[in-house]
Amino acid sequence: MAKPPEQLIREAGRGQEKALLQLFDAHHAPLFRFAWRLTRSVADAEDIVQECFLALLKPDCGFDPARTAIRTYLFGAVRNQSLKRLRRRKQGAVPTPPDHDTPESEALRGEMTDAVAAAIAELPETQREILLLAHYEQMPLAEIAAITQLEITAVKSRLQRARATLRETLAAWAPRTERVL
Repeated sequence: MAKPPEQLIREAGRGQEKALLQLFDAHHAPLFRFAWRLTRSVADAEDIVQECFLALLKPDCGFDPARTAIRTYLFGAVRNQSLKRLRRRKQGAVPTPPDHDTPESEALRGEMTDAVAAAIAELPETQREILLLAHYEQMPLAEIAAITQLEITAVKSRLQRARATLRETLAAWAPRTERVL
């Protein structure tokens, strides 16, 4: 029987490595993908996810299982850390580390994938993060609203605008169909 996250966090805080590894294994991959898609950097994504898990071990950790699920809390933490890092990068405080070929970066090769990635990157930040959570992480709108601290109607609106923008941007990639009379 799986232990509840709050028990795993307590055990990890007392130095039980196995408890932290259980949490990490359960949540690392989707958190990494989300951070990577926001920052477009493998190194940044790895750092951000690691920072979020280490923050769980601190006595002043803000996680409250009565208020939110651990997954929602972690995605919110990754989102906040990613946005901070992007702001610092824009201000020139954090240089963009070079990304080396990884299985994910190799998978992103190809014309169509590059076009989609570029179109998503051009979305406003507020639309991009919601689109990533909805489509790539397949989160329900209520959970996205909790992570982004928005009303569900705002999440729906931003998701709809992001989809419309992508449709327009990627229209050239749509298959050409001939009308048959």
